[in-house]
Amino acid sequence: MKEEFIRFKVPQYRTLTGILEVLGGIGVLLGLQFPWLGILASIGLSLLMGLGVVARIRVGDGWVQCSPAFFFCILNGIITVLHLQKVG
Repeated sequence: MKEEFIRFKVPQYRTLTGILEVLGGIGVLLGLQFPWLGILASIGLSLLMGLGVVARIRVGDGWVQCSPAFFFCILNGIITVLHLQKVG
């Protein structure tokens, strides 16, 4: 991934992105017990993956390269909706 962040021209965000992904994953798991935390974490991960799609499009990647980030963006959106239903 180090080379990918260089290719995206944002190598300074590699560590931050990794930390946010790990914290988001923990937050989604903890969201099973604390729905508000799951909502925040899944929204954050969805935004992070959405930005990943944008970064790939900016460097000219095709659909195949963009699809994992797009899939996880949608998946976290679904998780957000499920947590919101649990709260509401």
